[in-house]
Amino acid sequence: MRYSQAEKMEIIRIVESSEVSVKRTLRELGINRSTFYKWYQRYLEDGYDGLAYKYQPPRQFWNAIPQGEREKVVEVALDYPEKSPRELACHITDTEGYYLSESSVYRILRERDLVTSPVYTVVTAADKFFEPTKGINELWQTDFTYLKVIGWGWYYLSTVMDDYSRYILAWRLCRGMSTDEVKETIDEAIQFTGVRQVKIIDRPRLLSDNGPCYVSKAFEEYLGTAGMNHIRCKPYHPMTQGKLERYHRSIKSIIRLTNYYFPSELEDQIGLFVNYYNHERYHEALGNVTPADMYYGRDQEIKARREVIRKKTMQLRRAQNCTLRLV
Repeated sequence: MRYSQAEKMEIIRIVESSEVSVKRTLRELGINRSTFYKWYQRYLEDGYDGLAYKYQPPRQFWNAIPQGEREKVVEVALDYPEKSPRELACHITDTEGYYLSESSVYRILRERDLVTSPVYTVVTAADKFFEPTKGINELWQTDFTYLKVIGWGWYYLSTVMDDYSRYILAWRLCRGMSTDEVKETIDEAIQFTGVRQVKIIDRPRLLSDNGPCYVSKAFEEYLGTAGMNHIRCKPYHPMTQGKLERYHRSIKSIIRLTNYYFPSELEDQIGLFVNYYNHERYHEALGNVTPADMYYGRDQEIKARREVIRKKTMQLRRAQNCTLRLV
């Protein structure tokens, strides 16, 4: 209950003129003693005016985000609508030199109704590959997915991904899913990485499913010539290739937004997405760096730089908010 200025004055007069103790008088009035003594102290210092209600501004937090930075988050979100709050937080840290957590970006965008519903994917521990890679070019994943060109029919995207960095090493848009088309894709990956120049023992292993093109005698002979060991998934268990399957879902969710009437149109869009995926898209499983950062060994430097920016930003916020509080 909030008492008016006049009510507080009346309570003070009653207590001053009471013939019993202050404690008992306040108990009868239902007034907390600490509250009464605060009133009385203000009354002694400022008289009747000291009993007037004084507005107390909301509590200031030392790490409160300045309004200017909050507006910048909204601007960046509108410029990059395809990015999630997590990706926006990393993008702002890397490009603006100002740290913002994923939760802070999410709250700012939620206040402006700029957050879309997330897509949830359930992955259990058993769905992970049993031998996690520890470096690039230890294990490659390869598979096909299908895309349609109106008037031309189905085309098949053959991809080779580096398991450790999730970098797309090579891809080809094929008319079918033959062994020769798989070999051409792997040849491009070999040429890109230069693994022919390393010792045979250091050649990448290849992980694939059990499609006809991967279990053929010709493909086995090809891998033997290339010095690569072949690992095949357990039948009816696509989660073994979960990283490449997740990539296929990501690319198809974008590519399928548009109809394509010529294979060249589809090929151009695939090229744009692969470049975006490799060099721009922050990957949560990689510690919010891009596959290219991971593949070329820039990840540790980027994470260390972000930590420096985070500490400087926290110091800046503390100084700014303490100054505002004093003012």
